[in-house]
Amino acid sequence: MAWTGYLKKGWMTVFAAAIVLSGCGAGNDNTSESATTQPPTEESSGAANKAENESTAATRIVKDAFGELEIPTNPKRVTALYREDYLVALGVTPVVQYYNPMWGKQDYLQLDAPLFDVTGSIEALVVAEPDLIIEVGGIDEAQYEKYSKIAPTYRLSDEVLADTRQTLSVIADLMGIPEKAEKVLSDYDNRISEVKSKLGVAVGDEKIVVLRMNVADQSINIFGAKNIFVGQLLYQDLGLKAPAYAEAMTEGNMVLSQEALPELDADHIILLPSNGTWDDEGNNAALKEMLDSPIWKSLEAVKQGHIYPVERSYWQTGAITSNYKKMDELLKLLAS
Repeated sequence: MAWTGYLKKGWMTVFAAAIVLSGCGAGNDNTSESATTQPPTEESSGAANKAENESTAATRIVKDAFGELEIPTNPKRVTALYREDYLVALGVTPVVQYYNPMWGKQDYLQLDAPLFDVTGSIEALVVAEPDLIIEVGGIDEAQYEKYSKIAPTYRLSDEVLADTRQTLSVIADLMGIPEKAEKVLSDYDNRISEVKSKLGVAVGDEKIVVLRMNVADQSINIFGAKNIFVGQLLYQDLGLKAPAYAEAMTEGNMVLSQEALPELDADHIILLPSNGTWDDEGNNAALKEMLDSPIWKSLEAVKQGHIYPVERSYWQTGAITSNYKKMDELLKLLAS
């Protein structure tokens, strides 16, 4: 690729300059005897060799979902499309932020970064000059090749994407900071343990489900226990109980028919919109109309006032920062 050529050219220039400088040093009559005759110690030689090895290890080979690729050892200008959350958790600011005009961006991250519309031109990505692009599932090899012409592109496997901790660890390794992931995950697991204890006291075996109202037609999607956005955190990590319907699902989410709503048997319903926020006039009116319908009024969770409209962007990702926000919200809704 072109960027490896630039690296090699740069190192050849440095090497040539080193030869010239060493030649000049050899002819300098002012060089002290101690500097020219004292042999290097084993410790200083080892340190020099280590520094040289680190400086020349500019790239490395890694394997992603599509095969092997060469990436910078310590990338500085990175984007992780729709997984910017993991970069933020690691203390890294992405050079662009994923944006889709169908639903926007992950506002909760409050990033000061140019938006890259993944449905349009790749110009914003080109201008950002990333030295590493981290991609998620859903792209084909043609798209992968298109991004790879801009910078080395790593496609996260579906297996990795299904696990929050594994995704963070892989991204940290790609960044050359695996030790940072260990600290982030230690703090994360401590927070999970604390929240799990409080929610266990507050709700016990009461069943919680996450639904999404599709604003255009008011159809409802149910997020199953295996959904990567909520399943791992709510049902595995926090030990909350899912309704049997959600527990039996093999899909991450699916449309729930109006007729199936009474069978849901949920004590608490978390509800997010497919687009915008609940403060939007259209969304707010659609929500009110839906909750006023006889079938919704018949649900026990609605009768008990246990339906919670939430902000969608951090409920539609299962990353570290978003999961912290989910935990804070669950405590507020269920344990306060």
